[in-house]
Amino acid sequence: MKKQIFYVAILLMFLSGCKVNYSFSGGNVDPAVKTFSVKYFPNLATLGPPTISQTFTEALKDKFLSQTKLILVNKGGDLSFEGNISNFSTQPTAISGETAQRNRLTVTVYVKFSNKINEKQDFESSFSRYEDYDSKANLTTIQDELLKTIIEALIDDIFNKAVVNW
Repeated sequence: MKKQIFYVAILLMFLSGCKVNYSFSGGNVDPAVKTFSVKYFPNLATLGPPTISQTFTEALKDKFLSQTKLILVNKGGDLSFEGNISNFSTQPTAISGETAQRNRLTVTVYVKFSNKINEKQDFESSFSRYEDYDSKANLTTIQDELLKTIIEALIDDIFNKAVVNW
């Protein structure tokens, strides 16, 4: 019995000296990083609703505000994001005979990420996501719902690449 208590005491001493960083969001932000900034992401695609730039930019800010303890600054954050919406397109995906049964709405975003604390994590990358919908549906009627899902997935991809270091 004394042996077991001894081993438990040793284990507790060992574990008390260890520091584990974790978060429920999966983000692993260096403690030296205090701020982030997000420049407006203009829509450079030929199509797309006029609100897509604002919706995307605000969603990216909201993700970092809700999933990290970082402070949003107008420019020059320890982490900074800039870029544009480079593609907004719809195309048929399931064709039966001469008509499309399903269409696909695709959005691509170009992102330039800079980390002032650890420049090895900097990246420039394009992220694409899509949602399929029934070709009989009017895109303007379901576009907001599709975009909500697409933008959420894009933001998750960007967040994961920027701060999730598995």
